[in-house]
Amino acid sequence: MTPDDISARCATIEECYEFFLAYAGQGLNGDEGSHSSGEVRNFLRRAAEALSGLAEAYAAAVKERNLQPAEPYNAYMTVLDADARASLAAIQLVLAQATISSQLIDNLNASIHLRALLTDLFLVDEIMKPQRIQAKPAITA
Repeated sequence: MTPDDISARCATIEECYEFFLAYAGQGLNGDEGSHSSGEVRNFLRRAAEALSGLAEAYAAAVKERNLQPAEPYNAYMTVLDADARASLAAIQLVLAQATISSQLIDNLNASIHLRALLTDLFLVDEIMKPQRIQAKPAITA
């Protein structure tokens, strides 16, 4: 895993979620147009791939960046892993369906598991960005 692996996974999951939002708004019953059905399945598979090993990618990024103290980062890995596993289970359940309607994707989007994961990813992605020290403007009297 590269140091940027966690950022790439976050970006992929966020991109897939944005597609899901658009798909949910189309009102498709799942049998309409193989293009839409195939496309949503592709995005679901991409999200599942990005979720698989997400906690390990986070742990590798924490270690690579030598983030200290380690305890809070390790504790958060447990949270991230649980949310990723729950979201992955929901995505795999949707993928197992013969047809994937807009309503089914809307229900996936509304899942507390997926919403918790997205919040996790926003937090992790922000923490993993290189920290920049900004100069404070001088105060003049």
